[in-house]
Amino acid sequence: MSSFCGKRGDSATCHCGFCRLPLLAILKPSPQTQPLISHGGRHRDFEASMASSIPIPHFTNHESLPPMEQSFSSFIHSFPQYLETEQADRIREGEYSHLSVSDHACLDYVGHGLFSHRQQQIQSPDAAAASTSSSAAVHYPIENPFFEISHKSVSLNFEVKHGSGCPESELESRIGKRIMQFMNISDEEYGVVFTANEPSAFKLVADCYPFATNRNLLTVYDHENDAVETMTKAAMKRGARVSSAEFSWPELRIETDKLQREVVGKKKRKKGLFVFPAKSRVTGASYSYLWMNLAQENGWHVLLDASALAPKEMETLGFSLFRPDLLICPFYKVFGENPSGFGCLIVRKSIAASILEDSDKAASIVRLNAPAASSLEFRGLDHADELGLIAINARARLLVNWLVNSLLRLRHPSSGGVGVQLVRIYGPGVEFDRGTAVGFNVFDWRGERVDPAMVQKLAGRKGISLGCGSLRNLGSPGKRDGGGIAVVTAAIGMVTNFADVHRVWGLVSRFLDADFVEKERWRYTVLNQNTVEV
Repeated sequence: MSSFCGKRGDSATCHCGFCRLPLLAILKPSPQTQPLISHGGRHRDFEASMASSIPIPHFTNHESLPPMEQSFSSFIHSFPQYLETEQADRIREGEYSHLSVSDHACLDYVGHGLFSHRQQQIQSPDAAAASTSSSAAVHYPIENPFFEISHKSVSLNFEVKHGSGCPESELESRIGKRIMQFMNISDEEYGVVFTANEPSAFKLVADCYPFATNRNLLTVYDHENDAVETMTKAAMKRGARVSSAEFSWPELRIETDKLQREVVGKKKRKKGLFVFPAKSRVTGASYSYLWMNLAQENGWHVLLDASALAPKEMETLGFSLFRPDLLICPFYKVFGENPSGFGCLIVRKSIAASILEDSDKAASIVRLNAPAASSLEFRGLDHADELGLIAINARARLLVNWLVNSLLRLRHPSSGGVGVQLVRIYGPGVEFDRGTAVGFNVFDWRGERVDPAMVQKLAGRKGISLGCGSLRNLGSPGKRDGGGIAVVTAAIGMVTNFADVHRVWGLVSRFLDADFVEKERWRYTVLNQNTVEV
C-alpha cells in the first residue's frame, strides 16, 4: 500500500501529505464530533482550539520546532474534523502527483486552481512518457496546446447576449457553460466573454463603460493589482473620476465611514462603477457582501472581482442574494498547462447595452478553438465539485489559520528571554472567516525587514512557491510609506495539505538565526537573484 509521500507500508493512509502516520488509525473523528461550521460560539471556540493546536507558546530557535509528524498529531487532536477532508488528499495523490514527485509545496495559487497532471498525461503522450522516466522530477513543458486562443474583434453586446454563434466555437460554448455551472451563475441571466487574461477583461470594461454619464470608478483593494491598474488608467483616459477605499492600519480593515460616504453620496443618481473583490488576494481580508447591495441601491453598477474566492465559493448564500452587474474571474491552469489559461468577463444580459456603452463597436476578445484530434476535460473544476464547498472551505480555513498561528509563535531570542516577533502578519490574524491568503514580512533581530523578494527566492530554492505583493490605500500611519508596503504572500489551494504549511513554517523559522539572514543576504547579492531563475 503506497502513501501519499511515495513510501510503502501497511499503516493507515497519510492525511498530512508528508509521510505515513500509524497513529491516524486511532485519530479518526467519532460520530459525536461536532462539524467545523457549527454556529454557537464557533469563533471563540475556533480561536481557542487553534491556539491549543501548537502547545508551545514561542519558538526562538528553528531547531526547536517540533517535527512535522508531531505537529500534525497536535493539529488533529485540536481539529479531528480535518480528517473528513481526506478526499482532497486522494485527489492530490492521483491527479496532482507532480507536486509530490518534484517535492513541491505550492502556496501561490491564482485564479481557481492548479492543472491536473493526470489530465496532462492523458492529453499529451510525450508528458506521460516523461513522467514515467527515471527523471520524473524534472518538469517537461507541453508543446502541443490543449486548445488554441485566437484574437477577434466582435460586437460585445451581441456576444454577451447570443454568444459567438459560430459552428467552430463548440469548444468555447462547452467551456463557457461549464464555467457558468461551476460558478453557480445562470446562463439565461448572464453571458460570458473570454479574454486573453485578467487585465484584458478589466480593460475591456473600462473601454466600454459609459463614464461620460456615470463618471465615477470606485475600487476596494488593499493591495496593488496590475489588472485593476490597467482598468483605472484606461478609465481615466475616458474621463472617469477614480477613487479607492482606504484601509485602517495595521488591521487593514475597510474604513467603513469613509467608504459609506463615498458609496451613498448626497443624491441617488447615476454614480458609476463600483469594483468589489469580496476578499483580498494578498491579506485574506473578507469584506461584507452588503457593500454590493448598498452600492446598487445608491445608483452604482457593481463589478465583482472573483479572483480571490475559493473554488465553489460562489455557491454561498451571499452571492445567491446579491447579484453583480459584471463579474471577472481568471481561470489559470485548470484546463491544462498550455495555454495556461484565460480571463472571463461575465455580464448581466438585461443591462448589457446600458453598462457597455460602446459595446456595439468592435471589441477585442479571444476565441477558444480546439486543435485537431483534441478532447477537453474539466478536471480541475470537476475536482472542486467532487470535494464540495463545505470540505474545501473547512480544509482551507484550518490550514491558513494554522499557518498564521505558527508564524506568530516565532520570536527572536533576547537576553531577557523572548524577544521581538520574527513575522508580522498584515490584515486578519487567526480568524474563522478570514480568506485563504496571508500577507506577511520577516524581520531580523534588529527589527529590519528582510526583502520579501529574497524570502520568495529562498523559498523557491527549497521547493516552496510563495508570492509577493504590495499593500496600498493605507490609512495613517500606514500611508507614511508612500509607495506601499512590499509583503510576502502565501495562498492556500484546495489540494494544499498540512505538510505544505509546515514546510513554510520551517523555512521562515530559519530567519531566527541572525547568521543565516546575513549569509543568505550575501548569497542573494552575489548570485544576483533579481535575474537568476530559481
